[in-house]
Amino acid sequence: MESALVSEYQRLYSAAESRQPLAYLRLRHAIRNVIDQGVMEAGHALPSERDLAKALALSRVTVRKAIGGLVEDGLLTQRHGAGTFIAERIVKPLSRMTSFTEDLRARGLNPRSEFFERSIGEVTPEEAMAMNLSPGAQVVRLHRLRYAGDEPLAIERSAVPLALLPDPSVVVDSLYEALDTFGHRPRRALQRLRAVVFGAAQARLLRLPTGSAGLNIERRSFLDDGRVVEFTCSWYRGDIYDFVAELQSE
Repeated sequence: MESALVSEYQRLYSAAESRQPLAYLRLRHAIRNVIDQGVMEAGHALPSERDLAKALALSRVTVRKAIGGLVEDGLLTQRHGAGTFIAERIVKPLSRMTSFTEDLRARGLNPRSEFFERSIGEVTPEEAMAMNLSPGAQVVRLHRLRYAGDEPLAIERSAVPLALLPDPSVVVDSLYEALDTFGHRPRRALQRLRAVVFGAAQARLLRLPTGSAGLNIERRSFLDDGRVVEFTCSWYRGDIYDFVAELQSE
């Protein structure tokens, strides 16, 4: 791993024009490139600052600055007393309709939820409009923090017509699995994605600095007969989640 970094750093140095970019930027690009090439995978430890500085004939200050920038970008993560590691990123294809729980299980991760609300109430005007419900209709509301193991990944607020989910207590991890038990698993969905900046309350829940970048996803899911079964707003950590869409020309 260290030799791959040294080779990539030297390649960037040799390829640069007479006006050389700053050394910490070259190192940052070299680390990013070897990660993109699959030489270093998620969870692998980066060589220590001392070893990198020695191998590349750089100061530890330069190495620390390069690593610090990649930590801010979410590409690396630092664990106190353990070192620097390649950050785990979750790539979710937007062309497949899967739940948060299914996505994590497929990657060998352990999904769990911390519920702030799991209740039944009267539909709000926003929910009524999103789900084509009449005023006074009853909905199940779920507000929770979604985890992979001990790592918080997303904040989620969901509303489901009570007629389609008569018992909110059956939702433990996967809302879709709970809906499936009543024969109401959604078949298609419309999603709206927006870049956001987390405020203090959201950042605290997600263990991020205030002002960190994130992604807000608003989803409406439908049954085969066209009824809206789910209206969910989620706020995902931008340093862990990548959403990928496949596009094709006609």
